[in-house]
Amino acid sequence: MSFSKMVPLAVLTVLVVVGYFGWKFTARGAYEAAAYQVIEREGPLEIREYPPLMMATTEMQMAAQGNDGSFMRLFRYISGNNNTDQKVAMTVPVFMSPESPEVVGQMGFVLPQKTAEQGIPLPTNERVQIKERRGGSYAVLRFAGRMDESTCAAAEDTLRQWMQERGVTGDGSAEFAGYDPPWTPGPLRRNEVLLPIRP
Repeated sequence: MSFSKMVPLAVLTVLVVVGYFGWKFTARGAYEAAAYQVIEREGPLEIREYPPLMMATTEMQMAAQGNDGSFMRLFRYISGNNNTDQKVAMTVPVFMSPESPEVVGQMGFVLPQKTAEQGIPLPTNERVQIKERRGGSYAVLRFAGRMDESTCAAAEDTLRQWMQERGVTGDGSAEFAGYDPPWTPGPLRRNEVLLPIRP
């Protein structure tokens, strides 16, 4: 390849790399993340220990991926739609619990540690509630792509099989976590499926 052809290719490569890291550190990297400790790791699979987390939650339909108004209800809450008109910092991830015949689906924003310690503003929208996500051990699988039904189901199956191979028993339903804004390309997304582990 001639030098004149190599220069544009090199410039393009640099721009792609800079763009990727610029996206990384201005998107998910710019927000406080829910705390956890990794106990065991095998590739994209982990056993984690989570502390209890305070969350603002609302009902959702998993297939809608926030387009049912659930995301905006929570976003308005942290933007000041609360009893003290207080703005609350966005965090990652956004937790999502799928609906079932017995359970209403839930979306939750983790509240920053400082907010949880200093006093949580109360929602003025009755469809937004403050709840505690239980702490404890969780099995986790990280995966990329869109969080459509088939992708999420495949990820959960992989996680459950990994747990079964290790004699680890789940204690409850799976939940999903998204770390990136909706405009993030699928291959660059960080998604997770989490299953609580029976003590």
